[in-house]
Amino acid sequence: MSVIDAMRQQAQLTRNVVRLNLEGISHEQSLIQPKPAGNCSNWVVGHLVTVYNKVLPLLEQTPVESAGDLDRYARGSSALTRASEAVALPALVGAWEEACVRVDAGLAALPPRRLEMLVPDSPTGDPDETMGSLLAVVLFHQAYHAGQLGILRRIAGENGAIA
Repeated sequence: MSVIDAMRQQAQLTRNVVRLNLEGISHEQSLIQPKPAGNCSNWVVGHLVTVYNKVLPLLEQTPVESAGDLDRYARGSSALTRASEAVALPALVGAWEEACVRVDAGLAALPPRRLEMLVPDSPTGDPDETMGSLLAVVLFHQAYHAGQLGILRRIAGENGAIA
């Protein structure tokens, strides 16, 4: 298995975990805040889309058209506590699914030599950031938040989705 094939597999696994953890979750449930702190499922899904949107141009793919302003879901934004600020969960899930399709297409077309190339603007501030190291960080980031959705699912009163 090539490195790119492994990245595609990791992205697919994360997509499936997100899908399972959101199954049966209503928009209202997606707004339930964990206590004492943290972000709700709605914010997490919007954040996942926001991160992929930033990576898609590096993969020569167009960012997804969002159903609303995704700036609310950017890293470092405050907890989403007002329903009026939230994008409807079905719209976020649709944007997530489309972003996943585009990430996979971008990875499938990525020449292996591009993994060694420096990225023009590293979100971590690393001047030596390569496409490969950035993608590794992004894929870990997405998987991390996919796991959070499992905890948030239980906080919303649903059974765990992964046995």
